[in-house]
Order: sequence, then C-alpha cells, then structure tokens
Amino acid sequence: MKGLGRGLDSLFGDYEEYDKPSEPKVEVKEKIVEKVVTKEVNRGADDISITLIDRNPNQPRKIFDDKSLNELAQSIKTHGVIQPIIVAKKGDRYVIIAGERRWRASQLAGLKTIPCIVREYTEREIAEISIIENLQREDLNPIESARAIKQLIDQYNLTQEVVADRIGKSRPAVANTLRLLSLDPEVIALVETNRLSAGQARCLVTITDREAQIDLAKKACDNKISVRELEKFIRQLGKTKKAKKEIVQSLELKDFAKKLERIFGTKVSILGTDRKGRIFVDYYSYDDLQRIYNVIDKLD
Repeated sequence: MKGLGRGLDSLFGDYEEYDKPSEPKVEVKEKIVEKVVTKEVNRGADDISITLIDRNPNQPRKIFDDKSLNELAQSIKTHGVIQPIIVAKKGDRYVIIAGERRWRASQLAGLKTIPCIVREYTEREIAEISIIENLQREDLNPIESARAIKQLIDQYNLTQEVVADRIGKSRPAVANTLRLLSLDPEVIALVETNRLSAGQARCLVTITDREAQIDLAKKACDNKISVRELEKFIRQLGKTKKAKKEIVQSLELKDFAKKLERIFGTKVSILGTDRKGRIFVDYYSYDDLQRIYNVIDKLD
C-alpha cells in the first residue's frame, strides 16, 4: 500500500469532476474563454487513439446510464473533451484509470482520439485508485460500492478501518455498506436498478427469512414504503416471530440435555418440545469428533 499515497496525490492533483455535460455557450466571449481554459487544462496531455485504450477490468462501476452518456457525447461533439482521462501504459496499449465515462461518450461522439494523461502505476495501484476514485466521486450504486470495498479488503488483505480511512468514510458506514452483499440476489438486483434505496436495503438486511425479505423489498420498491415505515414494519414482524418462537420446555427435557452433555463431554442443545424437536451436539476439533464417535460406538 506504500505507493498508493503518491498515486492518489498525482491522480487527484490533475483530476476533478468534469463528466457532467456543460451548458452550451451563447456569447462569443464565453466560447473564446472556454477554448483557452480547455487548452490550459489539456496541457501535458497526449492525444491517443481511442482504439488503443482499454477499460479497466477492475473498474467497479458496471452500470452507465445511456441517457446521461448520450448527453455527454453531445456535449463532447460541441465542446470537445474538456478534461483528459487518466491512463496507464500496458504494453503497446493503455488502460483507463479514471474517465471511462468520458471515453465511452467520446466513442459515441465519433472521436478518433482522446486527450490522455499517462501515469506510471503498478497493477495494484491501478486497481486501488480505480476503486477509490469511483467511491470518492459517488459514481457507484450501493451494491457496486459494497463490491468495490470488499474487493479492496479481500484482494489486499485490508481491514475495514484502513479502507474507511482511504475512502473518507466511517468504519460503521463501511460495515453497513458491506452488509448489503448478504441480501438475497433478487433484492440486490432491485438495489442495482435503483428501484430500492440503500436505506431501504439496509433495513432488509436484518430479515433472515429470504422469502419475507424479497416480499418486503418488492413492496418497498419505487418508494411505495418509506425507510421509516419499513423499519416500523420490520420491528413489528420481529416481535411477532419472537412470540412464535417462545417454546416452553419441560424440566425433563432440560435434564435430558444436561445428561447428554455429561455423556458426550461437550455442549448439547435441544430445540423443540417433548413431542418434536432437534438435538445438536457441538464439537470443536477432529479429536473432539472422534471422541464423540467412540462414545456412540460403545453404545451400539
């Protein structure tokens, strides 16, 4: 992680948000000023053939809005690419570090070349910067953010605290974002398509019943149920389930569990009643399992 600080400084020293389409200039003076500004911003940039540039395979942003891209493409046709994209050399080609949206829009606009600032980064730095750049600019939907953070943690063996510090968020915020990945895939798809908000999705994480989770998610879609209403409904659902799960066991069944614990020399849990239930025998190592097996084998 040592080289990342330098990489981020050099990246964000040149890079600011310029992806949003500019308003058409009306007055001649404004057009002249724009050309001067564009020239100054692009100083030190190289015009590189779009066909020589590849998207970053580690780019966490997977969804690009077609309408927004077409608007940017129209702006690029009128004013050109105001801010260069950031790329790294990879053999005879280049990989995008920051600016894939501008690169895509430039292709739609029919450009043959695009202004690029070429940086030297290791594979690890490219992956890290690409993820952090998107997270800091809030270009990702909640699920993309969660997957990007998980990738940083898993791929580079980072802690939640370190990642939180890198992206400028609190550790609880990072933890809550990661919890979204535990949702049912059907619910995750609703978040990815912006039919379900991050706030609504976080409420649903606490529901372990998958069918109930999906059902509530569909009801909450398109803001039909607010986050506050959803929280209230889930609390009520939890109270109902808790009441259903309260099972009174007989003294004989409790004594039987203790007897089994003495026999097996480990924790034994009985879920259910005298008429129906399950018995769980815990073991904590292979030797522990072998010892329990020997006890049962003697009873055979």
